[in-house]
Amino acid sequence: MHYRFVDCRWSLDDPGAGRRAHLEAHIPGAAFLDVEQDLSSAPGPAGRHPLPTGEQFAAAASKAGIGRGTFVVAYGSLGGAERLWWLLRHFGHAGCAVTDLAAWRGPLRGGAETIAPELFEPQERHDDTIGRGELAARRASLVVVDARLASRWRGEENPIDRVPGRIPGALSRPWNEPPGLLPEGELVAYCGSGITACVVLHRLHLAGREGLLYPGSWSEWEQDPTLPVERSAPDDG
Repeated sequence: MHYRFVDCRWSLDDPGAGRRAHLEAHIPGAAFLDVEQDLSSAPGPAGRHPLPTGEQFAAAASKAGIGRGTFVVAYGSLGGAERLWWLLRHFGHAGCAVTDLAAWRGPLRGGAETIAPELFEPQERHDDTIGRGELAARRASLVVVDARLASRWRGEENPIDRVPGRIPGALSRPWNEPPGLLPEGELVAYCGSGITACVVLHRLHLAGREGLLYPGSWSEWEQDPTLPVERSAPDDG
């Protein structure tokens, strides 16, 4: 087994920010994977960041030097590292951990890395996601967690959500805060487009609890006018 650091930094409003940051300074030997180009499919009816196909993800993992015997250490921003962690597990590769670049005590270097490709053979799971229709039908019996910032969960106007609001009954657990205690039951996490929800799922995994990802998240839900939307009154907090 060998180790591969993978840089997954990104920015929602600046698609090139992550790659620029990587070229400026990264952990030596780290590969770079772009959240929008490598860890997502093209935006559309399934949301802003649909899951990549097995073929798409295998190509991205291979170019990052991830093969059967590779243990991946991912770091990033805004859920990028956790998105890679989740996708690796989704496609049958359990050897992955997440770290914080700020915790790195070694040297950094700039420029592009030469990464020898590895063969990545995806083995897709079908028990770690939930689709829009099933979620709409079963939401009352699920523990649904919204990983967006609380203001977006409340349904306040913002530049990201075309339709402000939340899935009715969803609990607010912002991705940049500890998830805290959650009710017992089958858990589903969503966010704006399926990226930062992986942060919540990763933290819960470390605490010994698993959950499902709703990949399309709010950017898919808001496109269907037949689906219910809940908002908080100004004094609901």
